[in-house]
Amino acid sequence: MTESANAADKRAGKITVRHSERLYVPWWLWPLPLLGGGLLAAEIHMGYPGVRAWLPYLIVLPLVVALLLGMGRTKVRVTEEDGGTELWAGDAHLPTRFMGAVEVIAKPDKRRVLGRDADPAAFVVHRGWVGPALRVWVEDPDDPTPYWLISTRKPEALAELLTGHRPA
Repeated sequence: MTESANAADKRAGKITVRHSERLYVPWWLWPLPLLGGGLLAAEIHMGYPGVRAWLPYLIVLPLVVALLLGMGRTKVRVTEEDGGTELWAGDAHLPTRFMGAVEVIAKPDKRRVLGRDADPAAFVVHRGWVGPALRVWVEDPDDPTPYWLISTRKPEALAELLTGHRPA
């Protein structure tokens, strides 16, 4: 093993995950895309006889499944490492020392916050199939991002966790 791999292994051992959730696509959103993929495959099937008739099903339906699984890959996590706590949304992270106010955005208010009241410089991880969201204001003078807006299924628990780990 290389020296950097050993350092990464040591570092990985000290990380504690306080909150983790995957923003997966729920089961009730799967039938329509699968039906659409099946109809597309059937349309291609009608134009070609023989082996090429079943090939569209073999290609299109797994692509639809891969797309749905890929759409639900995003994770929202809160990790703690050597006394520092960070919020992770996908591959981006924000240390709690740079966090300001934390607001829970209810499902009915999400449209307004994402629409007319939105700041174009905000960091947004939005998933339409996840109702509530959390807005975390950024208080880093070097960061042009005013706030993070993150879809989450447990906004109250996440807000409580983030406000509890902020430095005084």
